[in-house]
Amino acid sequence: MAVYAQPGSGARFDWGLTGAAELGRVCAALVVVDVLSFTTAVEVAVSRGMRVHPFPWGEQAAEYGSRIGATVAVGRRQTSSEQPWSLSPASLSTAPVVADLVLPSPNGSAISAAASATGLPVVAACLRNARAVGGWLRRQGYGSTAAPVGVIAAGERWPDGSLRPGVEDQLGAASVLDALSGVPGGLSVEAAMALAALASTPDVPAAVRGCVSGRELAESGFAGDVEVAVQVDVSDVVPVLRQGIFSAA
Repeated sequence: MAVYAQPGSGARFDWGLTGAAELGRVCAALVVVDVLSFTTAVEVAVSRGMRVHPFPWGEQAAEYGSRIGATVAVGRRQTSSEQPWSLSPASLSTAPVVADLVLPSPNGSAISAAASATGLPVVAACLRNARAVGGWLRRQGYGSTAAPVGVIAAGERWPDGSLRPGVEDQLGAASVLDALSGVPGGLSVEAAMALAALASTPDVPAAVRGCVSGRELAESGFAGDVEVAVQVDVSDVVPVLRQGIFSAA
C-alpha cells in the first residue's frame, strides 16, 4: 500500500531491511543507521581513506573479496596480527589502511547492499557523523516532497531472525532527523516520533552504553567499540554508497 511509504513528507523513517525496501521505492536517497556497529565502522574506515564494500553476513564474503581484490573483514573474535580488520570500529581505527575493505554484517551491511541495487545514493550515518550527514543531504537538495529522504534504523535480530528494534539505532536515526528538521517537506509522523526519543534522552552516550546492544558488546569484551560509537558529531565524513562502494562524499 502506498501509505506505508509515508507520502507527503520530506524526511521519513522506518526499520530494517523491509523498511528500507519500502522507502527505497519512493525516496530520492536513503540513510542507513547501524550504530553498533556497521555504520560506525564504515565512518571510521572511510575517514581513514578506505573504500568499504558492504556485503551480507556469510561465507560468500571471502569469495567476493577475492574476486574484486579486496581485504575481507572477519568476525571480532577472529582478528589476528595478520588479519586485524573486523566489524569493530576500535580495531579499524588502528588497523593498517587498505584500499578496499569488504565489511560483512547481518544488519546494516545487508541493508546497504540491498539498497545499493535501487541505484539511489545510500549514506552511512552514526552518532559520530549524524549532523554532517544531515547537512550534506540538505546541500544536495534532499528533504522535499519531490526528493524525500528515508532514514533507516537497522535494528538487531532475534534468534528466530525477526527484527529487534535497537535503542542505539533509533537514537542515531533521530540524530540525523534532528539535523533535517525544517526541511521543505517536513517530517513524517514516524520520523517525528523517532525524533521525540532523542528529545527525551538527556544523555545519549549513557543511553547507548546502557542499552541491551551496548551492554552486550561491553560484556563480550568490546567496550572499546561502544566508546568509539558514542562519540557524538565528531566527524565531518559522509560515506556515500555508489556502485556498491562506500567512499567519502
